[in-house]
Order: sequence, then C-alpha cells, then structure tokens
Amino acid sequence: MKVSISGKLRQRCRRFTVLVLALVALGGLYTALAPSSAAENSAVDTAKRGTTVAEGKQLFEQGCISCHGFGLQGIADRGPSLIGVGASSVEFQVGTGRMPAARQEAQAQRKPPQYSDAQIAALAAYVQSIGGGPQIPPGNLRGGKDDIVLGGELFRLNCASCHGLTAIGGALSSGKFAPSLEDATDRQIFAAMQTGPQSMPAFGDNQISPQQKKAIIAYVQSMKADKDPGGFGIGRTGPIPEGLVVFLVGIGVLLVATLWIAGKS
Repeated sequence: MKVSISGKLRQRCRRFTVLVLALVALGGLYTALAPSSAAENSAVDTAKRGTTVAEGKQLFEQGCISCHGFGLQGIADRGPSLIGVGASSVEFQVGTGRMPAARQEAQAQRKPPQYSDAQIAALAAYVQSIGGGPQIPPGNLRGGKDDIVLGGELFRLNCASCHGLTAIGGALSSGKFAPSLEDATDRQIFAAMQTGPQSMPAFGDNQISPQQKKAIIAYVQSMKADKDPGGFGIGRTGPIPEGLVVFLVGIGVLLVATLWIAGKS
C-alpha cells in the first residue's frame, strides 16, 4: 500500500515538473519573439508613413511647388507659405477642389477635386511632416441626436452671421462669400473650423472644443435631412418672406387673370 502511494506521489511530481518546465519554455519563447514582432510592426508602420510622405512630396513638387515654393515657404503674389497649416488645411483645400487654383481670384470656389483620397492623404502627410499644424482626429466626427440642440446654439452664435441660419451661405465684402455647406462632408466642416479657410476665422479647441465641433456638424447635417413638406422652402428663411412671396405671386396671377378677362369682354 505504501509503495502504491509513493508511486502516485512520484508520478504527480513528474507531471508537475513537466508542467512547470512547459510554462517556463512558453514564457521564454514569448519573451524572445514578442519584442521582435512589435519591432517589426513598428518598422512596417514607419515604412508606410515614410512612403506616404515621399508620395506626397512627389505630388507637391508636380502640382503645388510653382505657387507654394520649395520647402512650403510660399511665393509672393502667387501662394502663401504652408508651414504650420497642418494636414487639416490640405484636406479641406484639396479635398474640396479649391486647390490647385485655376487662377487668382477674390476667393477660390469649390469644384471637383483633382486628386484621389489616397493622394490627398499623401499630400497632407507631407505638409504635416514639414511644419506640423492641426490634424483631423480619427473616428466619428459627427455628434449624436442629443448633440443637435447644442450644435444649433453654437452654429447660430458662431457661424450663422456668415453662412446664414440655414447654412446656405452669404455674401461678404470685396467679392468674397461664405459658401453653402450643402455639399460639405463631416471631415471638411471639421477641417474648416480647425483652419479657418478664406475669410473664415479658425476656431481652436480653447474656443470650440472638439466635442462642440462634432455637435455643430450634427446640426448642420441634420438640416440637410429635413424636408420641405409645404413645397418650396425658399431658403428656409421663415414664414414672413415665404408668405410675402406667395402674396406677390398670387397678386400677379390675379392681375393677369383680370386683364385677360377684361380683354375678352
């Protein structure tokens, strides 16, 4: 009986020893391979970023350097310096087709972009690598339904004086204008608030926080989804101008009908 118990103890000890050795071996294997894997991933990411920046530099030298100069320094009377404007400015200006500009004018207008999304990202990475500046944060840039009310308040306080209460744009001085936001994407609106293109002021995070910017975007995009069940919205400027238009049109129709009847009689 004693021999049997002793044999079982030795068997359990052997199993325990094998288990401990296996765990030690696995730990050593992980320690040996994990840092190498992390380093390889880091090297791959660095290589990708380097490739993107190199592509952006090539695109810049092909299409932008004639106005913005070597090293993004700018050229007098042709194009401003791009040092410090950041990737956000590139995404807005190039993504909305405002750049490259076809000619010098009071304000660059939106048009179909000349570069693909990948090329725009490469240009943005190159400009960011030279002088830094604001970048569009990753992830969703639009607030939720609960943010629309706050976004509306912020929009009316900071944006409506130029873009109008319904974001359809408005005229400014010297041939400039605040554009309509009808075709603006979430990224473009966020980038515009960050960088202040054209006559628009830039809103830093200390003025309008990133979460508040997302609330404004939620409000602007919610207006696009609203319909006009009563017919033509006439710019959604309210019941008084809409009623005035209906009155004038109605009076005009009545006058024409009256003259027609009088002529017939």
